[in-house]
Amino acid sequence: MNESKQDSISQGVSPFELSIRRTIDAPRAAVWRCWVEPSLLKQWYCPKPWFVSHAEQDVRPGGASLVVMNGPGGEEVRNPGQFLEVVDGQRLVFTDAFSGDWHPAGKPFMVGFVELRDLPGGKTDLHWGARHWNAADRDQHLAMGFEPGWNAAADQLNQLAQSLG
Repeated sequence: MNESKQDSISQGVSPFELSIRRTIDAPRAAVWRCWVEPSLLKQWYCPKPWFVSHAEQDVRPGGASLVVMNGPGGEEVRNPGQFLEVVDGQRLVFTDAFSGDWHPAGKPFMVGFVELRDLPGGKTDLHWGARHWNAADRDQHLAMGFEPGWNAAADQLNQLAQSLG
């Protein structure tokens, strides 16, 4: 197991929460850039052989986000959303319940969060999770490959952030 992996999946404050916690071997500023700069987000956000073909980020509370993921069989998954909270360099909270500027976006699936904090040696503690509306949505996310998918993406994030740091 990669030594930067810790407990790879946990349930948090809500019974409908899934999250991973990882040590990223790069400074927090580099990890933050990977989350908020579309050109960097495209390089790591989904596990290969999937890739991000398009990313837009208006990183402010109420700002829209759009990430388009593409699969090896020609699949396209559009993920419109909105940022709910932004604490520069430390925390992002986002949801698919809105598509930007508080416009409802159809059936919501989750509220996502990313929390970053400094660790000794120029490393970063990454806590990345999703709070679902109900158990069925949480279970669907697990069935979609939450644990292996988010951990593979975190590995890619780790590599990219190291190259920036």
